[in-house]
Amino acid sequence: MRLKFAAISMVIAAALPGLPKVVGAVPAYTIEQAVAVAQERNPDILIARKKVVGAHGDFIEARSGFLPSLTSSGLYDKRQTQSETNLRQEDYNAILRLDQNLYTGGAVTSQVAIARLNIDKANYELQEIASRVTMDVRIAFNELLLNRAKVHVREESVRVLDEELKNQQEQLSAGIVGIFNVQRAEVALANERPELFNAQTELKNSYLRLAELFGTNVRPGAQAAPFEVSGELQYRPNHPDLNNCLARADANRPVIKARQKDIEIEDRQYVLDRSASRPHIRAFSGYEVYSERDPAVGPEFNYGGVVGINATWNIFDGSATKGRMQATRARRQAAVEALAAARRSVASEVRSAFFDLQQAERVLETEAKNVQTADEALEMAKGNFAAGLGTQLDVLQAASDVTRTRTTRLSAIYLHNVALARLAHACASLAEALDFGSDIKNGNIKNDSAAQASDVAKPPEKLSQR
Repeated sequence: MRLKFAAISMVIAAALPGLPKVVGAVPAYTIEQAVAVAQERNPDILIARKKVVGAHGDFIEARSGFLPSLTSSGLYDKRQTQSETNLRQEDYNAILRLDQNLYTGGAVTSQVAIARLNIDKANYELQEIASRVTMDVRIAFNELLLNRAKVHVREESVRVLDEELKNQQEQLSAGIVGIFNVQRAEVALANERPELFNAQTELKNSYLRLAELFGTNVRPGAQAAPFEVSGELQYRPNHPDLNNCLARADANRPVIKARQKDIEIEDRQYVLDRSASRPHIRAFSGYEVYSERDPAVGPEFNYGGVVGINATWNIFDGSATKGRMQATRARRQAAVEALAAARRSVASEVRSAFFDLQQAERVLETEAKNVQTADEALEMAKGNFAAGLGTQLDVLQAASDVTRTRTTRLSAIYLHNVALARLAHACASLAEALDFGSDIKNGNIKNDSAAQASDVAKPPEKLSQR
């Protein structure tokens, strides 16, 4: 029964693509699942969500100005001694009172409007932070895939060079080659091992960066990350239009909308400040129980209903209201400048990401040809060495060039994906929505364009192989 239950669980897990696979004892996330985990657990997003909840609380507080308030108060005191007076020693009163604003000079209306605008602003800031975290996760995920592929490349390269060293040592023992060939192989292997160590360290740092974005605590002394990632570093062509990207960013970017709300908030704050110079009128009614201390006036215990109107008007407050209005006007002008600066910054982000995307495309086009050329050069070097027309150094140099060109192409794919993630964040759009000319629209993805890291980075199995 346990085996049947385990089999059913595996089938259900395979049928639900939204759930992460489990590798060993840790989950393995795809890039979309990694984004979903970060959206749920990232500390910056959680803080921004709490600010939205706080803005809703401020709105409830501001809206209370439109609603009546019910209050109760009371007093009781008794004097120990009284001299030369006929007043009663005890004094007490209790009142239940209902107050309602009739006119506040626009104060309550402005407070409610400011609270609503703050809710909108908090939501836009949440969207901006969520978009930034999505970008950071995609960049960190691609960086992890890149470093993992580099580790595989370096491990294969070290393995090949180690086999070459053993081969040269065997040929030296047989008297076929000299000690110089063995020393060259040793130097090549020694030069490659630090690159492997560096790639392994970068891979560990990539796991740490992604764990930080997930809001995951890494246990002290842990040798492995609490999660794994699935997938390979892939290239998908994308051909956005710069003018369209700029228009999308100006219309959709949450940070611009948040700065626009700042201006509206200051406009409402100006009305709120001005309301202090206008009259405020409140109506009240209630029921009161009180004592009369003077026996000549009436009985001690009294009660009855009360109703009335309370009005206040600050005729002169020492120019305090004028100073607040002046400060609000200055803040509004600063908000206008902040909006203009935000638009320039967003446009600069769009252009920078767009230019990086174009550069990555050009590098990929060049490196695709360069990888082929390096492979052909390696085959020629091995053929010349086998025919006695070349040296071992030529073969080692050609093999190093193959590893370097394939690693460079991996880096170019990574830079392309990073630029695309940055451009999507800058435009507040999905990467697919920015594509206007690639074959991915019609589902015609070329094999070379969608090449995986394992395909483009596999070194030769043996340096002597032809």
